[in-house]
Amino acid sequence: MQPLIVIGQPGDKRTGGIQQARRRLGLPPALVVPYAQLLQGNSLQQLLAEQGWPPPHPAAGPEAAGSAPGSPAALLRLESPGGSFAVERAIIALGAPDAEDSDDSLHPHAHRADPRPLSVKTARQLRELPGVLHHPSQWFRGYCRLLARLAREARTILPQARWVNDPAEVAAMTDKRRAQQLLGAAGVPVPRPLGSGAQLEDYASLREAMLQQRMHRVFIKLACGSAASGVMAYQVHPATGAEVAVTTVGVEHYITRPPVYYNSGKLRQYTDPATIRGIIDWICRHGAYAEQWIPKSSSGGKAFDIRQLVVMGEACHAVARVSSSPITNLHLRSERMTPGEAGLSAETQARVRGTAEQALAAFPGSAIAGVDVLVAAGSQRTYVADINPFGDLLYGVEYGGLGTYEWEMQALTVKERYL
Repeated sequence: MQPLIVIGQPGDKRTGGIQQARRRLGLPPALVVPYAQLLQGNSLQQLLAEQGWPPPHPAAGPEAAGSAPGSPAALLRLESPGGSFAVERAIIALGAPDAEDSDDSLHPHAHRADPRPLSVKTARQLRELPGVLHHPSQWFRGYCRLLARLAREARTILPQARWVNDPAEVAAMTDKRRAQQLLGAAGVPVPRPLGSGAQLEDYASLREAMLQQRMHRVFIKLACGSAASGVMAYQVHPATGAEVAVTTVGVEHYITRPPVYYNSGKLRQYTDPATIRGIIDWICRHGAYAEQWIPKSSSGGKAFDIRQLVVMGEACHAVARVSSSPITNLHLRSERMTPGEAGLSAETQARVRGTAEQALAAFPGSAIAGVDVLVAAGSQRTYVADINPFGDLLYGVEYGGLGTYEWEMQALTVKERYL
């Protein structure tokens, strides 16, 4: 059995869920390497050595602990870096133009400059403001640099280790532009992209692309956003030109400085063209992906989609996210149902599972992902709207009598040879 090393936030719901699952299964606890300490300049080797890794060879003395040569094989698991403003701020600083580490090799759009970049010093002085999206594109650049650094260090000190999800593929999944491109290239059904993959620069270019492709209703997504952050369901009436936008993005206007955009934590509807333009321009500056708005199947008059977990190539836990709005994320007070309770037939549920498995197969270096699958109203065709390397935090959902983390830990133990 290979030891598990988790890079995450100690004590949060994710690492806590993993440790609880391992206890229940009689497995040794995972070693948790804190993002915060990595971002303070500590090396992966140093932080592992502090936890007694690697264990000394039976024939070696205590001084052998922490040495890289001959280190036993281990599984490396990346967890979400979210949930801590100190970590968020440090990642933004790592993405600064004057940051010491400038390895952008894992950034899918490294050539595109971030708008109004913050220096390391300025980024480290950011104050936590509820919901404020400080600098999404610079955060993503910093996150890609952190992933590249972890991949380098692991190759050096843990040459036999294997990643549960490869850092390069985590970066690709986190960027919706790159993820949907890879899914489409692999033959996975995805909503038709707006702009044929071209960069959406602003509101004007988005409207022009909508006109050319005859799309009157689109979903606009912040390329590196998560949990519906920076997502907008946008429609233009083809006859009157009236605009309606539903989004989690709120905006505060000021007289002497630029507006501040924030994640309001609830859905807002806008009809004022100037406000809509400002929000879309802001999303586009930080990297936008837009796609055809496919009407979802409904249950009781409410639209839903399916969050389908896939582990080691097998679709397992699933939950229908049911909402009276077009944006169905669970934290926005959407209802939870099983796919059957939402009205999906056994045949359609099988198609959802197959589509999700096909999506993860497009990332051959990754073993776990939550896949958001749309079931189109009427035709019941399935489409992948998103793939999330950290999409397994599903409360109260069981498969085979096990929760998500128990299922994953069991699968990694039984099928580890396939990684």
